[in-house]
Amino acid sequence: MGKRRLEDALKKIEHPTKVVYRCFELDPSMPRDVDYNIYEKLSQKYGMSIEQAKSNCRNMEKSAKESGLDFRFDTMVLTNTFDAHRLAMFAKDNDLMQAMTERLLRAFYTESKHIGEHQTLIELAVEVGLNRDQVTEMLSSNAYSDAVRADEQEASQYGIRSIPYFLINKKYAITGAQPTETFVQSLHQIIEQDRLNQIESEDGGLNCDESGCELPKK
Repeated sequence: MGKRRLEDALKKIEHPTKVVYRCFELDPSMPRDVDYNIYEKLSQKYGMSIEQAKSNCRNMEKSAKESGLDFRFDTMVLTNTFDAHRLAMFAKDNDLMQAMTERLLRAFYTESKHIGEHQTLIELAVEVGLNRDQVTEMLSSNAYSDAVRADEQEASQYGIRSIPYFLINKKYAITGAQPTETFVQSLHQIIEQDRLNQIESEDGGLNCDESGCELPKK
């Protein structure tokens, strides 16, 4: 949902941007096959009742629908997503990471597919244009494991503990699935701040803060 709202916000600002996807597992210890559902997982993790977990998910489904997304928590299949992340990194090397990421998210949130199973991942990969044999070989190996872990290590260094998390120019952070207009306002502020920083750098002495800029005192 945060991804979709960011995409909508980027359409509203007149500024060149480049979006880079990074790997992040919410629960690296989760097994590939589990015998509990999302409501039981949330109840156990946050100490809430099953009914409260369901209510929270219903609210998320409603918010998702407002962004043009169809979340279906009742049939969601929880699983370990490490191999899905490896597949996304493989797709990155084939200039298909955005398409692969979008396909994985739709498979998980809307279609209730088991994205921990290799056969499911292979079929999804073929759909976006990746080579079946190459994907099969990659998944049967440890390829891209280091790349996934490197992304997660970098996230840890930035203190990232949850997603969605948007790191801009490695300096500014927007956390959570904020409303589209909040993204727009934040991005405009960041663009302006970077412009002022550039002026300061080129001028060699212009002092800027939140209240504005002034020339240094002689």
